[in-house]
Amino acid sequence: MNDYEAVIGIEMHCELKSNSKVFSPAPNNFNELANANVHPIDLAFPGILPEVNRKCVQDALKVALVLNCQIPEYLYFDRKNYYYPDLPKGYQITQNTDPIGTNGQIDILVDDKIKTVKIHDIHLEEDSASLSHYFDVSLIDYNRAGVPLLELVTEPCFHSSAEVLAFLEYMRLVYQYCDVSEADLKKGQIRCDANISIRDKGSNTLGTKVEVKNINGFLNIVEAIEYEIKRQSTLKREGRYAEVEQETRRFDEETGTTKRMRSKVDAIDYKYFVEPNIPKFHLDATWIAKIKKTIPMLPLEREKLYAEKYNLTKSEIATIIKDKDIADYFEECLKLDLDAKMASNWLTTQIMGYLNQTNKTIKEIYLTPKRLKELLTLIKEGTISSKQAKEIFKQVLQEEKEIKTFLKAEDSQISDETTLMNLIRDILQNNPNEVKAYLNGRSNLFDFFVGQVMKETRGKANPILTKDILKNLLEEMQ
Repeated sequence: MNDYEAVIGIEMHCELKSNSKVFSPAPNNFNELANANVHPIDLAFPGILPEVNRKCVQDALKVALVLNCQIPEYLYFDRKNYYYPDLPKGYQITQNTDPIGTNGQIDILVDDKIKTVKIHDIHLEEDSASLSHYFDVSLIDYNRAGVPLLELVTEPCFHSSAEVLAFLEYMRLVYQYCDVSEADLKKGQIRCDANISIRDKGSNTLGTKVEVKNINGFLNIVEAIEYEIKRQSTLKREGRYAEVEQETRRFDEETGTTKRMRSKVDAIDYKYFVEPNIPKFHLDATWIAKIKKTIPMLPLEREKLYAEKYNLTKSEIATIIKDKDIADYFEECLKLDLDAKMASNWLTTQIMGYLNQTNKTIKEIYLTPKRLKELLTLIKEGTISSKQAKEIFKQVLQEEKEIKTFLKAEDSQISDETTLMNLIRDILQNNPNEVKAYLNGRSNLFDFFVGQVMKETRGKANPILTKDILKNLLEEMQ
C-alpha cells in the first residue's frame, strides 16, 4: 500500500427529527410496531399529492449553513426513478436540479490537525421503506417510507479510514448540536455510502471508483474502507487493476469483506426530472438569516474556547463535547459564573461516574447546574470539605432532595483562623521531635502535621487554611 494513495468520497444519510414525515402527515418517530406510521401518501395510493414539511426544509438549511454552502434562490424537488420493493411509488422525491446546499466546506480535527473537508452538496429527500430478508420471504415495513433524510455528499478528499471516521463522528455531533436529528446509530438513523479508489502516490488522476452501499455503524465503515483499499491495492500490485470495475458493492459484517451487488448506475440511468406535484419555493433571505442565528456554538469552536480561555485538558474537553447534553450542562455552569476548572472536574469525574453507573442521561439527574453551583460554593466558602461535598453529592442524587437537607451544623468545616491556629500551635508543641526533624530538612513531615490536625478535628479542618497556617508557623520557627 506504500506505493498507492486511497481517495475516498462519502455520502452520509441522516434522518431528520420532525413530528411528521417530509411529504406526508404520518408520524415521524421510532416505532417497533411495523407499518404503524403510515399514510396513503407513503403507500403511493392513487391521487396522492405530497406536501412539503417546512421544518425539514428549515433544518436542512441550517445544516447547509453550518457547512458554508451556497444556498439556491429557489427550492426544487426532483423525481429519481427506479423500481425496488421498498420504494412504493416507483420513484423517490429528492433533489438533483438545485440541491439545498452546494460547494461547501467544514473544518474537522484529525490527529490534532485541522483538515478542511470539501462538500459537493447536501440535499433533502424522502427515505425508502425497510426490508427484512428471511430464508424464503422478504417483509416490508413502511414506517421508514417518507422519513425526512438529509444526504451529504463530500468531494473525494479523504485518504484514510481515520479521516472518514473523524468526519462522520464530527458531523454526527453537528446534527445533534443543531438539534435537527438524534443521529442515533442504534436506531439506524445514519447510513453511509463510501466511494473508494486508489492511485499512484503523487498522481492527480483518480482511479476506478467502487461504491460500497448502505453501511451501518461507523466501525463497519472503517472496516469496509480498509478492506476495499487492501483489495484494490493487491489487484494493482499484481498487475490486475483492470479487474477493479466501477461497481456497487455491499459490506458483509460476518466476514468483514465487501461483495459485488451490481455494476455502478450513473445519474442518467435514474432519469431525473423536476417533481411536477411540488412547485418551486423562493428561499427568502430574511428567513435564511433567522435560521443562521439559531446555529449554536459547534464542537470545534467549543474545543478551542475551553482550551484557550478555560485551560481545560484534552481529556476534559473530549468528555464534555462528545455529548450535546453534557456540553449544554457545562455551558449552563459557565453562565452561572461557576469556576470553569472546578465545574469541569466535577462534571467529568463525579457526575460522569454517576451517569455511567446508573445508565442515566444528564437530563435525568436531580443535580442541576444551579444545585451544583450551590454545592461548590459551600466548598469555596469553607463551609464543607471536598470529602463532605462528595457525600452530600451522593445523597442528593439518591434521595433527590435539596442540598440544605443534608447540611448539619456539627459537620460544618472549621474555617475559623484563630481556632485552627491555636490547635496547630498545640500540635507543634506536643510533637517537638518531629518539629526538630522537619526544621533539619525532613520536609515530608509536613503531611504528618496536617494529618494530626485532621485527626483532632475529625476531618473538619479547612485543608487549605490548615496548610497555610502550618506553613507560616513552621517558617517562624526556622
